[in-house]
Amino acid sequence: MILQLAPMEGVVDALIRDIYTNIGGYNLCTTEFVRVTFQKLPAKVFYRYCPELHIGGKTRAGVPVFVQLLGSDPVMLAENALVAVSLGAKGIDLNFGCPAKTVNKHDGGASLLKEPSRIYAIVDHLRKQIPSEIPLSAKVRLGFEDKSKCLEIAAAVEQGGASFLGVHARTKLEAYKAPAHLEYIAMMRESVDLPVLANGDIWNVADWQRCKQVSGCSDFLLGRGAFAFPQLANEIHRKNQTYNKELSKMEKILGRNGKLPSDDSSSFHSWEDTYKLYLAFLKTSNEVYGAQYTNKRAKQWIKFLTKTYPEAGLCFEDTKRMKSVEEMFAFHINKHAPAEVPLAGVYI
Repeated sequence: MILQLAPMEGVVDALIRDIYTNIGGYNLCTTEFVRVTFQKLPAKVFYRYCPELHIGGKTRAGVPVFVQLLGSDPVMLAENALVAVSLGAKGIDLNFGCPAKTVNKHDGGASLLKEPSRIYAIVDHLRKQIPSEIPLSAKVRLGFEDKSKCLEIAAAVEQGGASFLGVHARTKLEAYKAPAHLEYIAMMRESVDLPVLANGDIWNVADWQRCKQVSGCSDFLLGRGAFAFPQLANEIHRKNQTYNKELSKMEKILGRNGKLPSDDSSSFHSWEDTYKLYLAFLKTSNEVYGAQYTNKRAKQWIKFLTKTYPEAGLCFEDTKRMKSVEEMFAFHINKHAPAEVPLAGVYI
């Protein structure tokens, strides 16, 4: 079983990837999307989105990081994919699922779901251009306005030559509205031979079990649930009865990378340990990315953590109106934090 940390735009940056893969349980990561228009981007852009390229295209925990591209021009996408590969990217991921209005207005992301033939053209061109040993993946939704083209979408990705397919079990118009329609992932999985990763509403182990049962998938993308419960991937691996017994299709492509789940279920499980991770993020992000960026993302993460930890709700209420990262950090140190605050030590 492969568990991929979903490439949530505006959420999963290099620092979060470093923290989460160090916790363990994740076998694959993907960058936030690199927007491709009508030019070949310089190397510095790829290093900014994927600083892991400086250390072989993997996180410090040894988890490969795919570079995610978003665009609609097959030629320019391929040229930029080749740049990423030349810099050491472990794989290329194509974004056909972003529901953002601005992205869709400019013919990117989920807008391509309207015409599966265009998805095929993009995947096919990239597969022919980039080295055969470099995995090429695609992330899609069930459709744009409705789900009537879901099988065409899956066929387009497979026939284009993708290595595997990630499916978010909603349409673009449904965005993140519950419920996720996992039965459609099952239909798509059954219609193709390439590995399919299921994504949607996996907040805990019980949700994963239901997703596995309904979708029939062996591999999964964890998004908002992971952000709310950092230990989620490890908990799922511990529950997975097939681990170390049989390889999924995805594992045959990627192998088993990253830290294996430990037998100690208390590792990073308590609020105290999770809070240390949050403080490490707050401190390191401020040093690397600056105050404005950190203020927004720190509040975003603590709000997600409220879904798992009541204590996070108290922290969020106390800090949500604070404008200064220094003020936020001083508050945490003085009122909530343990004496020692660890640093993530990320290389960015």
